[in-house]
Amino acid sequence: MPLPYRRLVVKIGSNVLTQDNGLPDLPRMAHLVDQIVQLKAQGLEVIVVSSGAVAAGRSLITVPAQADAVRSRQLLAAVGQVKLLSTYAELLAKHGLLCAQVLVTKEDFRDRQHYLNMRNCFQELLQQQVIPIVNENDVISVTELMFTDNDELASLIAAQLDADALIILSNVDGIFTGDPRLPDSELIREIAPADTGFEQFITAQRSQFGRGGMLTKCHMAHKVAKLGISVHIANGKTTDILPGVLAGTALSTWFRPSKTASGKKKWLAHAHSAVKATVRVNAGARAALSTPGKAVSLLPVGILGIEGEFKKGDIVQIADEAGLSLGLGIAEYGLDKALERLGHQHQRPLVHYDYLFLNPDLA
Repeated sequence: MPLPYRRLVVKIGSNVLTQDNGLPDLPRMAHLVDQIVQLKAQGLEVIVVSSGAVAAGRSLITVPAQADAVRSRQLLAAVGQVKLLSTYAELLAKHGLLCAQVLVTKEDFRDRQHYLNMRNCFQELLQQQVIPIVNENDVISVTELMFTDNDELASLIAAQLDADALIILSNVDGIFTGDPRLPDSELIREIAPADTGFEQFITAQRSQFGRGGMLTKCHMAHKVAKLGISVHIANGKTTDILPGVLAGTALSTWFRPSKTASGKKKWLAHAHSAVKATVRVNAGARAALSTPGKAVSLLPVGILGIEGEFKKGDIVQIADEAGLSLGLGIAEYGLDKALERLGHQHQRPLVHYDYLFLNPDLA
């Protein structure tokens, strides 16, 4: 049965765009562009999060084996990003379409106003029928500025743009009940928002050319689905995989979405790097926050203590007595007022439910 999507984020992994020798797979890239053009012709908006800059760099320049790994990656990414985008531009131009380069780092998602400015840019590109090609800015993204991988980046973009679906293209058909290479492993076709335990089937091994692995994809997919966005993990090397996923005929794993979250909650879901302080809560507050289907704000009466300083509008992390993170929220007032009201009843919430994102696994 065809899926009713209007706006899609398509993440294309390194192993999809790269040959076994580490160089770009241009025929496959051309086939993926043909599929994207087909989706555009059907009236869908498509945002592409594409790996492959380092592979493209390898096709242009040789780095000595003894060279520094970080600097080599920066060099290959800087040279290769030009080649990667020019290839996309040439392929799309054959169909009369334009693309735009969007390079980002984690820092770009920390500030709420910067976040909204970036979203406005995306909206204008889509309105003008331009296809955004998004990638991490590997030239300056090192250590703490790096995303886990482009799966995390694609998740952020999907949440930022209120996408209907995120399609993650890997080199396997989806999530299996074991090693995909073994004959007794079965593909898990559907994962509901409340499903748990499927991580036990997943190997933590990373892909040959990318930084991430299936475990990362699974965690990101579950979080995004909790925000009300469908997520499909499928094999980007399969012929006509994108229309097949949308038609419901292709092999893939579908993470079914929960009810749609607000824009603020979608931002908060990925805002760990912007946390200013940690608010520790007692067992009663933890139980109230984790009650399924109940909208609960964080009240001062349930707060045990606060570590760090914050002002009104800052992001705070909420943790239980053992230090386990329960979620993130936007403070309704600053630290001084919070300390005055600590443990008191009948006080205004420190974090209102509308500005509170609780971890999907909280129970």
